[in-house]
Amino acid sequence: MESNRTRCILLNTGWTGGPAGKSPRISISNTRALLNAALSGEFDGVGMDMDPIFNLRVPKSCPGVDPEVLNPRSTWPDVVAYDDAARRVRDMFRSNFKKNGFAAFGIDEVL
Repeated sequence: MESNRTRCILLNTGWTGGPAGKSPRISISNTRALLNAALSGEFDGVGMDMDPIFNLRVPKSCPGVDPEVLNPRSTWPDVVAYDDAARRVRDMFRSNFKKNGFAAFGIDEVL
């Protein structure tokens, strides 16, 4: 991806503001605005924050989307609960990565 300057964007279209099933999903209008921005390259020059748990860059702005929605941690009323949930999700990704032997294919673990 680096040698070909490939852009990869992870778009959260799930729950926000709390645990899955106990909080609202990201709105269709926000999902569409985020997807349009991703496809058009609007995130290429925008400022980013680094998520310390997932090691992913999070855009600080997106046309048509409240900046608070962009950072999932800021949508939870209890940031400690968010951090705990985020670590559990990260650890599930790590376990799946190891279980399926992705490193053998030359894929680097990033979470």
